[in-house]
Amino acid sequence: MLPRFWWSPLLCVGLLACNPQSQDNKPVADPAVALAADGDHMVSINAADIPPPVAPVVPAKDREWPELTLENGKAWISCDTDYGAENGDGTQLEALDRKALDAALEPCRERGLLRVRYIGKINPSFAALVERLAVVADAKKIGKRILDLDSSGGQVEAAIVAGDSIGEAGWTIWVREGSICHSACVFVLAAGDNRLISGKVGIHRMMRISSTATSRAELNKELHEVYDNVKDYLQRNGVAVGVADLMMTVPNRSVRLLTTEELKQYGLDGTNAVQDDLERIKQMRKCGDGFVRRKDAFLIAFDRDCKVEGADLETVNSCGQALKERFGFPDETCPDESPLSEIDTASLAPSPAPPPARDTAATAADAHAQELNTQSQQQ
Repeated sequence: MLPRFWWSPLLCVGLLACNPQSQDNKPVADPAVALAADGDHMVSINAADIPPPVAPVVPAKDREWPELTLENGKAWISCDTDYGAENGDGTQLEALDRKALDAALEPCRERGLLRVRYIGKINPSFAALVERLAVVADAKKIGKRILDLDSSGGQVEAAIVAGDSIGEAGWTIWVREGSICHSACVFVLAAGDNRLISGKVGIHRMMRISSTATSRAELNKELHEVYDNVKDYLQRNGVAVGVADLMMTVPNRSVRLLTTEELKQYGLDGTNAVQDDLERIKQMRKCGDGFVRRKDAFLIAFDRDCKVEGADLETVNSCGQALKERFGFPDETCPDESPLSEIDTASLAPSPAPPPARDTAATAADAHAQELNTQSQQQ
């Protein structure tokens, strides 16, 4: 049974009853308080009420970075994909200034792999965090980047800012078993170059923190502009705008979990469709047609054989590693462009698990892949 007055925080945010009233009795929101108190809800802030950003666009290298503290969240740095290893999620970040981040990422320079485990809210400080990490990773030439997410949601605008930064910086996003990505977190998930999901992904409506609506028509009018921005964002990340439409039907106090099929249907699982098109164009020029066709065959087999519903990410990665060997990856000419390059043999301590049992279609796909591999090597 739910404790008495469980609805009090929701009422406080939804009706803004905890904030001062203006002379005309309209609620006056304190955005900073609202962001800290949004609980598991997805919130949006009127443009005029957005507080000053926690940190501006990352300054030039020869300038000081503004002080930054993670609000309602924690982050850890690891140079390994194996979160089940002895060091687990790695070392917790205690400070987010340039010197601290340089020191935290230095061990990852040699391997060229960075995994960031983040547990907490999606807010301006999270957006600043991913931006700063990308700057430091670029400076250290750490090209393989994994964002290992566990978040119940947060602010829409911060999620979009973070997502645009992620989309420019080459991140793979994980939602591993036992983790969630709900509410505004889904917008961050959308931005990944590749998404591997074993946890739960859920959506619902957003709340407008500074709303003065007294009717459904007024509320929908207020939210219309926000949802237009959301749909534009989803489109540029290769995600179906139907996700935003579905959000509108789910009360903010609830969560609608997306099934494995829905995640694929909406473009939230696997390769980012827009990024895939961009990479294909670049790889065709650099690596040749044979490489691209062989990579396509691998990705089809990976989706079919490895991404089994309920499988944990370690199992998925091990299966993918075994598939890579059969399809001739990593490619000698284009190793960095090879699929799932963040889990290359050099980056994984455990030996790959044996591949799952194969059916006739799978055997035919392997034969086709070997033919493509031979053709590619002869070109």
